[in-house]
Amino acid sequence: MYKIYQHFQFRFNQSFRIFNFNPKVSLPIFLVFGALMIVKFPQTFFYPLLYFSIVLIFHINRKDIPFLKKTFIGNWRFIIFLESAFIYTLFLMANINYKIEKFGLLAFAAIISFCFLQPKSKPFPTLQWNFISNNLFEWKSYMRKNTWMFILTYIIVIASAYHQASLILCGVFLLDYLSHVYENNENKEMLEVYFKKMNFKDKIYKNVVFFNALLLPTYIGYLVLNFNESLYLLYYIFFMNCYFLLILTRKYRLYHHHEKANYFSIAVFIEYFVYSMLIIPAFIMIRLNIKEAQQNISNYVGN
Repeated sequence: MYKIYQHFQFRFNQSFRIFNFNPKVSLPIFLVFGALMIVKFPQTFFYPLLYFSIVLIFHINRKDIPFLKKTFIGNWRFIIFLESAFIYTLFLMANINYKIEKFGLLAFAAIISFCFLQPKSKPFPTLQWNFISNNLFEWKSYMRKNTWMFILTYIIVIASAYHQASLILCGVFLLDYLSHVYENNENKEMLEVYFKKMNFKDKIYKNVVFFNALLLPTYIGYLVLNFNESLYLLYYIFFMNCYFLLILTRKYRLYHHHEKANYFSIAVFIEYFVYSMLIIPAFIMIRLNIKEAQQNISNYVGN
């Protein structure tokens, strides 16, 4: 028990150091947490659904499970459950509009499943997605590597058109998957060949069109089912496209041929999430990213 106590004391100190020494990260985190404290949904079960999704995103992206296995040989699953349950409880109890109900308590049972989510030993068969243009090579590569997760997520995103709350909840959940589409860098030779055929703004245009084509069934479904609440859809379109453009432009702003990836992190996720919520800061950041990305690309390809 003392070892577990020391571990959670370390987690607390680690979080404090992040908040204290990195205001660029801590400010967006506090803004998002503040918004989650006051958000109000039409149905009570949307609260645990949202917070469970946040905890699931955290669990999917954590890299410390091998460390926990070595440190807590017999109790590492218990540590995973405790950490996930604590984050879920913190969000749930902090919301001023939530009242404890059965669905929220049942989510703790679902959190137990996190302890048994292990990397698969044999990959599932994948689709090749050859009908997608090579100009969209990031999408094609990502969909090949994550075929079944993409299909499942896409079905959920389309189904989210049923209600305003489900649209927003699934949109937030989608951002985590979307963030990794542009995480990996192509090699220098591929970059040079690609941008000799088209400029950066053409790439942005083609990717934005493809992204919105994917979301088109959701847009149409929402309008059919919730036409009187169409302002939610308008905000959703702006929010999702702002975040998408931030991720895309960030890749080439930071691109370096010696780096295999641009190292997307939860801090970047939260920062861009807040920019996209506010929209205008996202527009400013996108414009700056495009300018710096074009300059960076010209260093490899020329004018």
